[in-house]
Amino acid sequence: MLSGVEAKELLSFLTLDTRPDVKGQATEYILGLSGNRDGCRYLQTKPDFLKALVTLTTEPSIAIVKDCYHSLINLSADETMHQPLIKDSDFLPILFKNLLDPEFMFADRICTILTNLSRHVKTCKEVFKAMQEQEIGLAQIVDIFCTEGYNKQASLHYLGTLLSNLTQLPETRHFILDKERCVVQRLLPYTQYQASTIRRGGVIGTLRNCCFDHAHHEWLLSDAVDILPFLLLPLAGPEELSDEENEGLPVDLQYLPEDKEREEDPDIRKMLIETMILLTATKVGRQILKAKNVYAIMREFHNWEKEPHVAAACEKLIQVLIGDEPEPDMENLLEVEIPEDVEVKLKDMDAKEQEQLEKEQEDLLNPDKSQQCAGIVRMM
Repeated sequence: MLSGVEAKELLSFLTLDTRPDVKGQATEYILGLSGNRDGCRYLQTKPDFLKALVTLTTEPSIAIVKDCYHSLINLSADETMHQPLIKDSDFLPILFKNLLDPEFMFADRICTILTNLSRHVKTCKEVFKAMQEQEIGLAQIVDIFCTEGYNKQASLHYLGTLLSNLTQLPETRHFILDKERCVVQRLLPYTQYQASTIRRGGVIGTLRNCCFDHAHHEWLLSDAVDILPFLLLPLAGPEELSDEENEGLPVDLQYLPEDKEREEDPDIRKMLIETMILLTATKVGRQILKAKNVYAIMREFHNWEKEPHVAAACEKLIQVLIGDEPEPDMENLLEVEIPEDVEVKLKDMDAKEQEQLEKEQEDLLNPDKSQQCAGIVRMM
């Protein structure tokens, strides 16, 4: 790493008044540092460098600004850098100001930085607080996200992930679940947004987090929102179901064409299933999912799914769909208090289940592992 003298000299080049060629070499060097763990740890101890990067995002040179934003993306990906970045009083206001500018060419990089910074609850609260201080409402973020071509130079797909992160906070969930605002209804079509896995995943993550608020389950499943087809359709395939099974399904799920394809991303498939599992935590949710014949779709999905962690989630949902109703005082599974000793046992079971899933995953990836090992022995 840099000596004290070298660091001081480098910092002197990271100013708006420095010659562009010298400044460009300095930001390029910082970009290299930010690209590895040791470099990030070094920059964590140099708040003046972080402040200089933020200042240089206002630089006229596109190449220099690009280096600065790339460096800030790298740094924001490191959790230990979150507090040092947020402590700079100018950082978040600059990000939000530029994010709202429909002509700002680095808006996608800003979305990525904000997404990184809002991953964990503590800094997510700081991001949300900065929004409020800048008088930026969630309504503006949703409007920008839902306005196709808001910024001609940026896709803004990561705004969906930012929304998902922000729904860790009850204030955001309350806004999205406000029956008068119709925010959920605006987001639902993006569960099938083919142009971007990031956008689809962000919206589905948002919906999943909102389903932790069990008081809204009946409304979400009602005709006012009708969330179920948007969760189920990406998991449905071309398999032929009986007339009786089709008639029990939501209309959008009936008699699907032979070329119907499922969601390609396994993590998104898992989030869709997890969202439905949350909806079955309440009695009304279980009743509606059973009545809408969700089991028929999930049965075929389970036969098709190859990813162990997704199949395991599917099995949990199926168990609820075909299982008996809980005891009267256990009907809302999100409110059930689990005894400490039982919780320990459940965590142990989950750990063992995860270990088994990882083993199955390894076996799938290396089906001839035993023969390969034997071959090595013979070659020796």
